[in-house]
Amino acid sequence: MAHTKSGGSTKLGRDSAAKRLGIKINHGEKINVGEIIIRQRGARYSPGDNVARAGDDTLYALKTGVVKFVSGKKTRFDGRRRYIKIVHVL
Repeated sequence: MAHTKSGGSTKLGRDSAAKRLGIKINHGEKINVGEIIIRQRGARYSPGDNVARAGDDTLYALKTGVVKFVSGKKTRFDGRRRYIKIVHVL
């Protein structure tokens, strides 16, 4: 006779792998052409000078230089303003 109840099956227990999002190169660090600065979902950070956004919203460097993070204001289509974080490569 079994000493434990049968386990049965469950509909839970599945999880996806982590996507390793976030900042990869910080403010003031040197960067080369094509290196990833930020992996993100959506436009949390906006591209500035010498920075481009890929199809999955990843920001990467277009030139060799130093990364700089700044805050700025952006005007929405209805005239309201919001603060945004902009990434530059100088």
